[in-house]
Amino acid sequence: MTKRDYYEILEIEKNSSIDEIKKAYRKSAMQYHPDRNPGNKEAEEKFKEASEAYEVLSDENKRRRYDQYGHAGISSSDFHAYSNVNDIFSMFQDIFNGFGGGSRNGFESDIFDMFGSSRKSQNRSGKTQGTNLKIKL
Repeated sequence: MTKRDYYEILEIEKNSSIDEIKKAYRKSAMQYHPDRNPGNKEAEEKFKEASEAYEVLSDENKRRRYDQYGHAGISSSDFHAYSNVNDIFSMFQDIFNGFGGGSRNGFESDIFDMFGSSRKSQNRSGKTQGTNLKIKL
């Protein structure tokens, strides 16, 4: 079954303010609330639809993802919590930089530091050796 558009459910425009969204939700919730319509499955479903629409449209981040990707943008998968691919890659960068950082990647830095060694060594004058090496792969 295809989900209906949240703006259509609440009978509002895409550029509606948060106050207009609240007002439309309250109107729909009062009309279709199960306590006002005991035993009416259709009213119960409309109430659930309105509640779901309000939950998404009243949250700035969820609304932006919904506007951009539709229902797929707000699915239960955590993958959709990122607004674009760069967010995903930045997450991995944050993880690996958390291991130590520096000129090498953080993970590599921690492994060598953990064993007390380093790829670079200093000569007597204090200069670091190996920084001018080039390797072609």
